[in-house]
Amino acid sequence: MTTARDATLALLGQRAADATICPSEVARALDADDWRGTMPAVHAAIDLLVAEGLVRLSWKGEMLAARAGPYRIRRA
Repeated sequence: MTTARDATLALLGQRAADATICPSEVARALDADDWRGTMPAVHAAIDLLVAEGLVRLSWKGEMLAARAGPYRIRRA
C-alpha cells in the first residue's frame, strides 16, 4: 500500500526539479474514488515532509512557512 508520503515523493520525482504539485494530486493518486477522504492523511504527510526539510510549500509563487489554506508542494 502506498502512503501519502511515498505518493508525494513519487509525484515530485516525476516532475521537473522546480515543478509543484497540488495536494489533491497526491490524494487522487492514493484513491481516485474517495480522494477527498484521503486529504487529512495527505496534509499530515506534507506537514512531516516539511518538518523533515524534504519539501517546501508555496502559493501563487510565495513561499509558505507552514501549511495554511491552499498550497502547492515542491522539492526543497
